[in-house]
Amino acid sequence: MSRTIHEFTVRAIDGGDVDLSAYRGKALLIVNTASKCGFTPQYRSLEALYRKYRDRGFEVLAFPANNFMNQEPGTNEEIRQFCSTKFHTTFPLFEKISVKGRDIHPLYAYLTSESGFPGAIRWNFSKFLVGPDGAVVARYGSMTDPMSEEITTTIESILPGSRPAG
Repeated sequence: MSRTIHEFTVRAIDGGDVDLSAYRGKALLIVNTASKCGFTPQYRSLEALYRKYRDRGFEVLAFPANNFMNQEPGTNEEIRQFCSTKFHTTFPLFEKISVKGRDIHPLYAYLTSESGFPGAIRWNFSKFLVGPDGAVVARYGSMTDPMSEEITTTIESILPGSRPAG
């Protein structure tokens, strides 16, 4: 059986381990974020997406990362404060991690090599859409806004209880 994201444990931004198997049965958008990036306004779209679909079994999981031009220099507490104050985020934030290189977090090592959508993360706000079974179903680059029709259509097709088109 192929591995899934449900096999990983991550740390919440305010401490404490989170076993991703807790998200079994939910559709997820996993995204690496940064507070000082040209794409940082996507936090608004991520929150809008979360609010639109959270009652239907959807979660956004945000992983701050400082891998690109020092665009996430803050501490976990500074990042949490920034997101809640400036963008009023309510979706789960996780501790700052590395999404590429020698110190890549195991979740991102999986996402970029074994998930079926290989390739290094090229910039902040790269996105992986994960089905309720924990398998990655799509990958989107930084330029694709979370509220784009491309993403929302795919989310609607994988939400728990939805029927595939056709």
